[in-house]
Amino acid sequence: MTAAVAERKNRGLARGGLAGMVGSALAGGTGVVVTWVVARALGTEQAGAFFAATAAFVLGGGLAKLGTQTGLVYWPARLRATGRDHLLGACLRTGLAPVLVLSVLLGAAMWWWAPAIAAITAADSPRVHAEHATGLRMLAVFLPLQAMTDALLTATRGYRSMRPTVVLDRVLRSALQLLCVGAAGVATMWIGASLPLFAFAWAVPYLPVAFLAAFALRKTYRTGRPTDSRSRRAERHGLRRDFWRFTGPRALASVAQLALQRVDVLLVAALGGLAPAAVYAVAGRFVVLIQFANQGISQSVQPRLAEALATGDRDTANHLYQTATGWLVLVTWPINLLVILYAPVYLRVFGDGYTAGVPVVVVLACAMLVATGCGMVDMVLAMAGRTSWNLVNVLIALGVTIGLDVLLIPRYGALGAAIGLACAILANNLLPLIQVGRAARLHPFGPGTLTAGALSVACFGVLPRIVTGVTGTGLAVLAFAAGVWLLRDRLALAFAFPTKNRRTTVDH
Repeated sequence: MTAAVAERKNRGLARGGLAGMVGSALAGGTGVVVTWVVARALGTEQAGAFFAATAAFVLGGGLAKLGTQTGLVYWPARLRATGRDHLLGACLRTGLAPVLVLSVLLGAAMWWWAPAIAAITAADSPRVHAEHATGLRMLAVFLPLQAMTDALLTATRGYRSMRPTVVLDRVLRSALQLLCVGAAGVATMWIGASLPLFAFAWAVPYLPVAFLAAFALRKTYRTGRPTDSRSRRAERHGLRRDFWRFTGPRALASVAQLALQRVDVLLVAALGGLAPAAVYAVAGRFVVLIQFANQGISQSVQPRLAEALATGDRDTANHLYQTATGWLVLVTWPINLLVILYAPVYLRVFGDGYTAGVPVVVVLACAMLVATGCGMVDMVLAMAGRTSWNLVNVLIALGVTIGLDVLLIPRYGALGAAIGLACAILANNLLPLIQVGRAARLHPFGPGTLTAGALSVACFGVLPRIVTGVTGTGLAVLAFAAGVWLLRDRLALAFAFPTKNRRTTVDH
């Protein structure tokens, strides 16, 4: 490969990753503001019911997607890399049709079982039971739209197209969600706080975004469709078999992964009460911001990684993994270190009733430092074709969090749930890290990862403690920005921010 080709690929990766990070930062930021509006407008019990309802909604949508978040990227990338472009249409139909059918069925089931779910999660708060059930039914109407939006945008990423995901999901949906929830918050000044109103405001942006996502996929597919797209029935049958053989374990793993992220809120509500559930959800909101950052980077890298592994190019795969991990550490470690340092200030923004969550913030932030240091290790394992291993890892982690939650929540409340989730996070990252190293000979600890980690710790772990107060934080930010600029080559950011004097050389 010539240096010019390598530079072109790195530039595309860097700019795709940068777009993903910017979009994810916007989505995460608006998510924090939405959480603030809900926490301020609703009491702790109603806020806890709202967070439990949205957790059930996300779990249902994750189940409906059947693991296609991986399959609809892996298979289009693999088909193109192996010269089987004529099967792309069959691949999309194979992945999308079952999602549509199952999402409608699960939406209907969520509507039917809403009173039962509300009775379990709001057992200690009968006065909010009716509104909780109505809110769940409101979300159930939009569940098919949420599942199809994610599946359609996933398919566009299989074509290396990050723009639809960034523009439609990260920017448009997040902005509409903020506007709608903000309008609901203003409306409470005249009509009083209403959980169903906030549930509707939070979910309704999926309606326009789902239609726009379908249009974006149609346009992307038509643009990349080969001249002769005819395929034989045996080929289509073989593709369907291979698609679901690969995606099946990932379907279970994705549900378990979502349960790992969301079931703790439901367990706190059921075992500890709605008020502790609200405290736990608010205290852990920064984790969602970090997950958005991880998604923004990994979604840009995923199709390239799939192509590299499909063709046996492990050097490129390792370079992609290490580069993406360095970017993830660079973005997320400052957030983790700052929330540890300023946990009381962070929680007081949402109201005085949430300051009891300081230990929750510290425990989760420490776990996320380890998780982000491992990079997108579960996705790397899946792209290496080890989806069954991925399933086992996630089930172990889910067992850890549920077991510890049942033991610890009745005694320690939200802190018990945080300990359970932290242990599960460690298991869900360290196990695949060992497996990826042994089976695929890949690891995330490249020069960019080590540089980003050292720079983050120095600027946001050490410097603010030496120079206290606002001045210390401001100095840390300036030092971090200067360090990123000076070390941009080592961090593989030079391709995203090229200088005028940068020249492309060709290796003859």
